[in-house]
Amino acid sequence: MLADDVALELLREGSLEVRGRLVEASNATLLCTVENDGLRADCVYKPMRGERPLWDFPDGTLAGREVAAYLLSEALGWHLVPPTLLREGPHGPGMVQLWVDTEQDSELVDIRAPEDVPPNWLTVLHAQDDQGDPVVLAHSDHDELRKLTLFDVVLNNADRKGGHVLCTSRGRVLGIDHGVSLNADDKLRTVLWGWLGQALHETEVRSLERLRAELDGEFAAGLVEHITPKEVQALRGRVDRLLRGGVFPAPSGEWPAIPWPPF
Repeated sequence: MLADDVALELLREGSLEVRGRLVEASNATLLCTVENDGLRADCVYKPMRGERPLWDFPDGTLAGREVAAYLLSEALGWHLVPPTLLREGPHGPGMVQLWVDTEQDSELVDIRAPEDVPPNWLTVLHAQDDQGDPVVLAHSDHDELRKLTLFDVVLNNADRKGGHVLCTSRGRVLGIDHGVSLNADDKLRTVLWGWLGQALHETEVRSLERLRAELDGEFAAGLVEHITPKEVQALRGRVDRLLRGGVFPAPSGEWPAIPWPPF
């Protein structure tokens, strides 16, 4: 995987060539090659004109929310989102994000029979499969996955499915698909509830404090290019509540806590 600064420059300046469409995505999601000065990489391009209208998000804003998620991850110093930016593409302006190759045998979230859940995993939900057999939704007790969980609270991520959690061949944990995030209303839906009620680590608190200070400065003005001032204010409120509470919060009860399907 390219260094983030190199990848951003390539995504910004390179020529995009569409290779195909990722048909499982709900919005137009195109697999592309980006190339510049002999450097070449794969990337995902989501043109704004291919966004499906949603009743609870302003039209044409999902690409910008993905960029805002990247900026927030960088402001926290956690680097949990692949390099992402807005630019002109073959089908108009849209989000462009570096493609991430994943480690085939590094599942961090899964649905398994109770006896197959590893001892170091955290249980989220007990359920039954189509045959009536017991299954468990669980995830790894992984430090970087814990950061991603806290990041989703900050982000108010409405769609953290298991398939949106990636682990690279070097063990780096990344989150993707943040288009339905940063709403002013509480919409947190995630498969990562295993740390519910646990106290935040000191390092996590310090990162949140740095972000909170940034949200009172020029960084907030940059976010307004992608989300509304009301949503930025709601973002400040979420960080404030995390700092006051000092724990991973519970579901609000006003919104489904787990996305469906979970993968």
